[in-house]
Amino acid sequence: MARFLKDRTPSKGMVPGSLVLIGKQKMEKPIVQFKRIEKDGLREVEVSNIREAIDQFNPDAVNWINIYGIHDIDLIQSLGTEFELPSLLLEDMLNTDQQPKYDNGETYDAFIMKMLHQVEKSNRIYAEQVTIILRTDCVITVQERKGDVFEPVRERIRKNKGRIRSHGNDYLAYALMDTIVDNYMFLIENIGSKVEELEERLFQEMDTHIVEEIYQYKMELNYLRKSIRPVRDFLVVLNKAEDSYIQERNQQFLNDLHDLTVQCSDAIELYNSLVSDQLNIYNSNMSNKMNEVMKTLTIFASIFIPLTFIAGIYGMNFKYMPELEFRYSYFILWGIILFLAGALLVYFKRKKWL
Repeated sequence: MARFLKDRTPSKGMVPGSLVLIGKQKMEKPIVQFKRIEKDGLREVEVSNIREAIDQFNPDAVNWINIYGIHDIDLIQSLGTEFELPSLLLEDMLNTDQQPKYDNGETYDAFIMKMLHQVEKSNRIYAEQVTIILRTDCVITVQERKGDVFEPVRERIRKNKGRIRSHGNDYLAYALMDTIVDNYMFLIENIGSKVEELEERLFQEMDTHIVEEIYQYKMELNYLRKSIRPVRDFLVVLNKAEDSYIQERNQQFLNDLHDLTVQCSDAIELYNSLVSDQLNIYNSNMSNKMNEVMKTLTIFASIFIPLTFIAGIYGMNFKYMPELEFRYSYFILWGIILFLAGALLVYFKRKKWL
């Protein structure tokens, strides 16, 4: 299956808003976790359903519901029922091929993003869809599987570091998005360093493995661009939105996040251009190498053409050829041949063809 597009056969012919999983099931059983983050305490529990988490809400605290596994349609449906989320948003949550987007609802802000992972000992990047829903009373995150880049945020909460406990649910939503974007920059830097190392090898090695690496880097950079550019675009809309659930005191952090996505996009374009240049350089080097081979062969052919002409004349089977009866003809002929070969070599040398 292609990475850039997912198989949409399960949703073919269904009405908009139908809850169908587009993508692969990545967990056997979904997990629902709840965190109540108060100024002087923290409660972390695993709950069996959405209602159990809602019953533990504290309106004066930061409430975070985190769901691992989106394959359970009943669980997603209950999430929509409890928080009055529209069916189109739920459909987008289940579509793992959904482009990153920002949805401003009457009671929520929803952010669909791609959480990127790089396969260990490989340059290949895979995406996991994550949905962040911001409400006045809570933050909801929905992920495809367990294992994410949010652990630094959880550690800051447990150690009571940063602003999350005092700046509200909207700051938690920002912190989660910021962690995702920080990971984008980490992946870009990782690929970028390998692209720059490849440039040094480009003038030393001329094998097909370099072309394969260049093509792979180009694929991964395009995959990064597909995931990051929409985030940059929807942050522009979010910064201008007057009815978003991001409080004014936290607006500056969104501006900084947008600047970071712009930096990511610029870095991707830079490395994409660099990879294209490397491919052109490789092709030019191969052409130059082939030209050197052809030049050498042409020079040798040019030297032997007049010699072959002389040998061809005296190789004819005529009975009467004056030179055949002359005692020193053989040696004279060799002298002419060596003189012509030497003269041609000197001429090519002066012309700097050798």
